[in-house]
Amino acid sequence: MSVDESGNGDGDAVDVGEPDRSLYVESPIIMATVRVVAPFVFTFGLFIMFHGANSAGGGFQGGVTVSTVILMLAVAFGVESTRDWVSPERLVALVGVGVSVVLLMGIGTVALGGAFLEYDVVPIYHFTKYGIELFELGIGIIVSGIVTGLFFGLAAGASGEGSADRDPDDREGLL
Repeated sequence: MSVDESGNGDGDAVDVGEPDRSLYVESPIIMATVRVVAPFVFTFGLFIMFHGANSAGGGFQGGVTVSTVILMLAVAFGVESTRDWVSPERLVALVGVGVSVVLLMGIGTVALGGAFLEYDVVPIYHFTKYGIELFELGIGIIVSGIVTGLFFGLAAGASGEGSADRDPDDREGLL
């Protein structure tokens, strides 16, 4: 469609192209808000993880809350800059640490002669409480890494990196 500067449709034609459809719009208000809120959300997520044994919450809820900090940073500062900071290798390492913690807690009790996650066999005072908290922390680390990875995978598709002409076996741009 072509219109002149006055919008009448007559005179010299000026091509009106598509508007800029950039996914990231820099907003100082959002950036400042995320800078202030992110540490509190992260701390609240850790609180939920560690108090899952005593109250409502636990590893899954805390992990999702912690991963929202990364999502807030991506909304405020851009997905690409956040993806550069939180690389796929770091996410895989994060999930690996969480799986290691969970397996260590379970297999450690089996090695001491108990059942899987039977903390009473560990000769440490109040280890049941600490064992549950470490297990919840491991679950939270796993969930946080997976939710963040899923977000980056969805963001790659929304930004055009996940186009239909890409090889389905090529997973490079997904995380």
